[in-house]
Amino acid sequence: MSKVWLITGSSRGLGRAFTEAVLEAGDRVVAGARNPAQLADLEKRFGERVRAVSVDVTSEAQAKDAVEAAIERFGGLDVLVNNAGYGNVAPVEDTTLEEFRAQIETNLFGVIIMTKAVIPYFREREAGHIIQVTSIAGRLGPVGRAPYAAAKFGVEGFSESLSRELGPLGVKVTIVEPGGFRTDFAGSSTELREGRAEYDSTVGATVRFQRSYNGRQPGDPAKAAAALLQLVSMREPPLRLLLGSDCYAAAEKSILSTLEADRRWKDLSVSTDF
Repeated sequence: MSKVWLITGSSRGLGRAFTEAVLEAGDRVVAGARNPAQLADLEKRFGERVRAVSVDVTSEAQAKDAVEAAIERFGGLDVLVNNAGYGNVAPVEDTTLEEFRAQIETNLFGVIIMTKAVIPYFREREAGHIIQVTSIAGRLGPVGRAPYAAAKFGVEGFSESLSRELGPLGVKVTIVEPGGFRTDFAGSSTELREGRAEYDSTVGATVRFQRSYNGRQPGDPAKAAAALLQLVSMREPPLRLLLGSDCYAAAEKSILSTLEADRRWKDLSVSTDF
């Protein structure tokens, strides 16, 4: 059966790949973007099955309007994909509080705002699927991306709580965690600042790697989109889904390292009980 999707950040990167794949599969989409004119080609190709709307995810009014647009245009809404976001690279010391707030506002509060806009409708229907696109940075803190990681860790915790609240009501929640994909996320979408000399071996190295890595990432956006379509077809989808061999390897290494450290300090941890 054809589904109705609302996808944020649809104009580029993974969001664009998701939107195209969903439309090619025969579903209908409200495609959100800051500049919906960038989606004109999709409206021309897919006609009445796509509606491009202006969505700043930090705006409660625009979030509500996007949800209402889906219901009014297509008669309902089945899947929300919170994909919009960005992440710059710079040392914490050289990142202003305004820059921190801006990244967290978009990457965390934008997800919360969009999610809250759709919850009443999904709750009343006792159905729906909320997909939160985070990152491997939602599992481990990469050098140079502290604001981004802070936001993505926040989305992970928010979404885990959300899944426990909405699961009994018939609403599904899945956290999708991509690694490196060949989009412009690591290129024109990202500001790279090496910072002062003291950070040359850490943040500086990350910036240099990012520049050389762009265009060579292992992830194929089309295959990520295919995985997303498979995910929404599942009766019992996972709470978390890693995307990419690099992402899986990094997550596995981090989890095992954390477990080892927790066990090493277990005696001190449990010594605090009465």
